[in-house]
Amino acid sequence: MLSVVVPVFNEVQSLEPLYREMVEVAAAHAYDLDLVFVDDGSTDGSWEVIRRLADADARVTGLRFRRNFGKAAALSAGFAQARGELVMTLDADLQDDPHEIPRFLAEMQDQFDVVSGWKKVRHDPWGKVFPSRVFNRLVSGLTGVRLHDHNCGMKCYRREVFAEIRLYGELHRFVPVLAAARGFRIGEIAIQHRPRRFGRSKYGVTRFLKGFLDLLTVKFLTGFGQRPQHLLGAVGLGSFALGALGMIVLAAWWLVSRMVPGMVPVHLHERPIVIYSVGLMLLGGQFMSIGFLAELIIAYHTPDLRGYSIAGRTPAEHTPPGCPPALAADPAASASDPAAPAASHQH
Repeated sequence: MLSVVVPVFNEVQSLEPLYREMVEVAAAHAYDLDLVFVDDGSTDGSWEVIRRLADADARVTGLRFRRNFGKAAALSAGFAQARGELVMTLDADLQDDPHEIPRFLAEMQDQFDVVSGWKKVRHDPWGKVFPSRVFNRLVSGLTGVRLHDHNCGMKCYRREVFAEIRLYGELHRFVPVLAAARGFRIGEIAIQHRPRRFGRSKYGVTRFLKGFLDLLTVKFLTGFGQRPQHLLGAVGLGSFALGALGMIVLAAWWLVSRMVPGMVPVHLHERPIVIYSVGLMLLGGQFMSIGFLAELIIAYHTPDLRGYSIAGRTPAEHTPPGCPPALAADPAASASDPAAPAASHQH
């Protein structure tokens, strides 16, 4: 079974054409289709169209939010509803071409866990394309997951990916990064990007500011999510040591100025460096304190998410209670630290 999750926000004109294309692709390739539309608080009649499609076709499931909660929430709800072992996501604006789905599934057969689309030739305004390219290079450079198009809504996932990743806020564009941090294998294919036929883009300039802040969050989660003190404590120790060094130099200067005949005595309260040194020591202490608090939260209140990811188990019949069954025939079992740098594989 192939599940397709489509987040919807005011796309009333494109839903029926998209549905027809999906049905056409499923029929041509004999897919057992599970189509999930998630209405993220639309106000233009999108829900009525989704409900009508669901009434006419048992393969269609509709979910409706009470208000607009964002794309990450819509995808999370859709993933929970999806029944297939492979899950496709694509946008509802018809710019993603459903006829590309067989190519995604072919890549998944090469043992990738996530395959991301790359809109190599984009039919968007320059003001949207250029910032997106800058953002993609920034994400690839900071995370080590080198994809050309992290923002592409067309992706394919293995179901087990969602058991280890929690989406919230606007982290949906970083699913490949989060998956790679758990040891999943990431691929990428170039896809056709079609011109917009209906409606308008939902994204503005603020999207890139939010995206950068989310990138910092993801970098922290993937690099220090299980050991926050390694970052906060390092910054704190550096700041405290710099402040302490300043105080030691001042103390030595003050002592020498009073012991050496003829030297003008140093009055510490007149030296701005005293304030800077004390400030650095206090800042360092605060960073280390926050690091200790973060470690306490991780130790006692962390969600039930293991610090490793198992890809297989042997023998399968000896699976311990509470552990996931073997996900593949691969007899090798591997564990990965989510803080370790993740490599991405591309085609």
